[in-house]
Amino acid sequence: MEGALKLKEISYIHAEGYAAGELKHGPFALLTEDTPVIAILTHQTLGKFDQNASLNIYEKTLGNVKEIKARGATVIAIAEEGDEEVEKYVDEVIRVPGTSAIFSPIPNTVALHLLAYWTAKARGCEIDKPRNLAKSVTVE
Repeated sequence: MEGALKLKEISYIHAEGYAAGELKHGPFALLTEDTPVIAILTHQTLGKFDQNASLNIYEKTLGNVKEIKARGATVIAIAEEGDEEVEKYVDEVIRVPGTSAIFSPIPNTVALHLLAYWTAKARGCEIDKPRNLAKSVTVE
């Protein structure tokens, strides 16, 4: 969801972040050939806690990617270095280093921020001074 927010803030492109399990509850209806989808497909290793849970999340997300591709949308995946399986099902891959579940949001967020940055730059947006953003949020 952070990546979608950053895309909106600096490139002025509407974007929404969804958990993979929520895609079938509405977002699939919006998919067309003109819909780019960014999928985070990393093996979030849970170590001694539950190695099977990590694999299940990855497999379910990969299943969603296959359904997205079947509807004609372009898929860009954020995947770990060395994951060749994902290349079979997506259009482009952004590589991040593999890490444990607790740290996996860090490289994924960096990749999403860079994607937003370069998208904004390609669109000619003022990256350092985005329009209509407050420097701080106050509660009244």
